[in-house]
Amino acid sequence: MEQIDYSVRRSDRARRVRVTVDATRGVEVVLPRRAAEREAAAAVRELAPWIERRIENLARARATVAARGDAVPYLGQLLRVRSEPGRARVHRRGDELLAPGGAGRASALERWYRRAARAEIAPRLGHACGLAGTSYSGLTIRGQRTRWASCSRTGGMSFNWRLLLADEPVLDYVVWHEVCHLEVMDHSPRFWALLGRRCPDYREHARWLRRHGATLVL
Repeated sequence: MEQIDYSVRRSDRARRVRVTVDATRGVEVVLPRRAAEREAAAAVRELAPWIERRIENLARARATVAARGDAVPYLGQLLRVRSEPGRARVHRRGDELLAPGGAGRASALERWYRRAARAEIAPRLGHACGLAGTSYSGLTIRGQRTRWASCSRTGGMSFNWRLLLADEPVLDYVVWHEVCHLEVMDHSPRFWALLGRRCPDYREHARWLRRHGATLVL
C-alpha cells in the first residue's frame, strides 16, 4: 500500500475526526480543536481502502470531464460552449451556449447554471408537492461540495445547481427525495417506503449519483 498524502485542518465545530477526499483539496482530515495529531494518521490508516477507491474514482471523473471537450452536460444533453469576445453573460441558442471568453468564462457558466437550476427545479417542486398534497416555504440554489439538496423543518428547500449536469431522471429523483422529507424528516424505513411509492426507481438514481457525482463539474 502506497503512502497517502493528506492535509490536516482544525475545526472548533468538529466533534469527531472526519476524512474527506475531493478534487480540489485532495485528502483532508478535519480534527476537533483538542484532538491529538496522531488521530489524523490513525484515521487515514483505518480508511485507506476507501480513500484509495475515492482517489481512483476522482481520477476517472477527471478523465470523463476531459473527454467532453468544449461541451457541458445539461439534463442528459451536451451543449457546445462557444466563446464570443465582449460577451458578459451566457446565452443558450439551441445546442450551443454562447459564453464570455477568457478567465470569466467559468464563473459566467456557473451563474447561467444557477439561473437555469431555479427555472428547472421550481416547477418540478411545485408539481411534486401538488401530487403529494404538501407545500414548501422557499427555494434556494447553492453549490455545496458534499450535498445535493436539503429540506429544512420549516419547508425550506435547497438544491445544488450541479444537478443540472446529471440526466433529467436523476434531478427528478432528488426533487422527490426532498418532497418526501416534508412528510418524514429522517431516513427511517417509513421515509424509504414513502420515497419508493413516489419514485419507484429511486435506488437506481441514488446509485448513479454515488458513482458519478464527481463528474458533475464544469
